[in-house]
Formats: sequence, C-alpha cells, structure tokens
Amino acid sequence: MDITLLTVGKTDVKWVKEGLELYVSRLGHYIPFRIVEIPQLKNAASLSRDQIKEKEGELILKALKPSDRVILLDERGREYRSVEFAAQVGDLLQKGRDTVFVIGGAYGYSEAVYARKDGMISLSRMTFSHQMVRTIFAEQLYRAFTILKGEPYHHE
Repeated sequence: MDITLLTVGKTDVKWVKEGLELYVSRLGHYIPFRIVEIPQLKNAASLSRDQIKEKEGELILKALKPSDRVILLDERGREYRSVEFAAQVGDLLQKGRDTVFVIGGAYGYSEAVYARKDGMISLSRMTFSHQMVRTIFAEQLYRAFTILKGEPYHHE
C-alpha cells in the first residue's frame, strides 16, 4: 500500500515546506509516501469560484487511479483524536489499497470530487491555510504510525 497526499498548488511558504519535508522524511520509515502537487490554475482571477472548483476538480480526478481509495480533507469530514486516526490508518493498511488524501483549493471541491470520495476527515473545526494543512496532516499521519508501532512519540 502507498499513501499519497494530493494538493492543489505548491508549498511555497518556507517554514511550512521545511516542516512538511521533515514529516515526509519520517514517514518514509513506515510506508511509501509521496506528495503530488497539482499546479494552481492560470488566470484564476477571471474565473468564478464555481469555475475554479470545477477546473481544479477535473485536475484532481485526473490524478487519481480508479483503484485508489480517496479521502478528502474537508471541514465537514469526521474529526478524530490521534489514536482514533491511527486506528483508521491501521484499517487502511490491512485493506492494502493505495490511499490518496486530498487537500483541495481555497474554495473546496467540485461535486464530481465529492462523488468520487471514499471518506472525509477534518483536522479541526478551525480553518487553516491550505499550505499549513499539508504539514499538520503529515505530522498526524506520522503520529498515527508511531502509535501503531508503539513508539514513544505520542503521549496519552
């Protein structure tokens, strides 16, 4: 099983990128993990929010394989405590299917992307920048693996 984090736009804030790189390198000890960045739309200022969501949605769907399990990071998704999220990751590992976690653009997802999803999670009821979510998610995924392995990273 591989895990992919699919994002809209590049990670260009230096400190966010450094944090993301740290957790990506740590995750490599547990599972094949990669980040796929979909380029931001050109001339987006001339498009409506719905047009942006549709065009980004087409790019997201194009990046997915039919066999991928797709989990959207979405404010309307289910919230988990870290140990609960670790249990969910453990279930995904047992099922052995490649999993893609998706962070959409600033306006969310198109209806076609919602229709393709296998699940949705929320990292918080608070709103974070789309760049910061990448690092927060990577840290939580790393934490999940340390919990599953019984390693002394998570304290509860």
